[in-house]
Formats: sequence, C-alpha cells, structure tokens
Amino acid sequence: MSATSSSLFSLTPAQSLVQPRKLLQSPASLSLSASPLPSLKSNRQSNLIVCCSSQEDAPKDIPIELKFPAFPTVIDINQIREILPHRFPFLLVDRVIEYNPGVSAVAIKNVTINDNFFPGHFPERPIMPGVLMVEAMAQVGGIVMLQPEVGGSRDSFFFAGIDKVRFRKPVIAGDTLVMRMTLTKFQKRFGIAKMDGKAYVGGEVVCEGEFLMASGSGTA
Repeated sequence: MSATSSSLFSLTPAQSLVQPRKLLQSPASLSLSASPLPSLKSNRQSNLIVCCSSQEDAPKDIPIELKFPAFPTVIDINQIREILPHRFPFLLVDRVIEYNPGVSAVAIKNVTINDNFFPGHFPERPIMPGVLMVEAMAQVGGIVMLQPEVGGSRDSFFFAGIDKVRFRKPVIAGDTLVMRMTLTKFQKRFGIAKMDGKAYVGGEVVCEGEFLMASGSGTA
C-alpha cells in the first residue's frame, strides 16, 4: 500500500502538466500553431538550396604557381641584342613587353643574385646600384629610339644626361625591374631626344627621372 500510495502521489504533479496540453488542443490554438509550419518548411528548403548552390558555384583555390601569368614577349633577348650594342656584363634589359617605336617601350630586367655587381654592392645586403638602374632605363630608351626611321644607328646614339632622378626604394635580388621610357621631345635636326622614365617593382615606383639622348648622326 505504501508503494502504491507513493506512486499515486508521484502522479499527482504530472496532472498539472497535462492541463496546458488541453489548451493547445483547442481549435484556436491549432490554427495559430499550424500556420507557421509551411513557412518554416519552405525556409528550410530555400536555405538548403542556397547553401548547395553556393558551394557548387564557389571557385576552387588556384595554386600560387598558376596565379601569376608570365610577362608577354614583344621583343626577346636575341632581338634586343640586335638593337643594342651592349653585351655582358652591361646588357641590363632581358625582355621588352610593350613597344611603340619612336614613342615608348616597357621592358624588364630580372634582378638575380648571380648579377656580377652583387658581390661588391653589397656582400651582406645585395642591392642593385642606382646608377645601374639608370643605365638599364637608358637602354630601354635606346630601344625606343634606335630604329632606322626614328633615331638612327646604334653606333652613334649615346646617353647624354639625366635630370630630376629620384630613387624611391631599394631593388634587391629576386625583384623584377619593370621600366617604362616615353619620348617627350625629339629634335631630329640636332639628334637630341628627351625622355621620361619610371621603374617599378611590384607596381611601386623605385626610380624615376628625365633622360637626354644624343645621336651623332644629327646634322647642324
């Protein structure tokens, strides 16, 4: 009896929990509770569709070695050697990537630790000398001008002067020096060409200045 009475007493609190369930079974409560169900179901389906489509449309990661295209080749090193008289160790242009004869050119110099100036400049911190950056840019200017219809023979075209040269950042081994030279003034009678030059590494200006070229073939 005692076990039965204790079980009865344990059931009596549960009867209080049954009372609210009767309220949920009323018609009004059923209408209110049933109305959100379709919207919840549709939202779940739409969310599922969105998640699946976003995962399918997401671009896959591209390996770093495939992310950066190579520079185009407009004039290769063999053609550069036909235009410029310079040879090792003073040929400082590796490739022309844009060319408009008599107007402008964009070329690159791949700066490597094997360049002959690094053992002396400097052994503990290899930095490309500023004067060689200027020389490399002047050689790009020579490529712009050393055409039969523009500036004449390579044997009579010289680097004559520089103005307003500024070095913005050091160029070190492993950098790619991108140089743009643009003709601003050409006096063919006197064989004088004035050019604006800028050199970049990673899209940032590292050197800039005004260049003066002179041709020995000009007539007074």
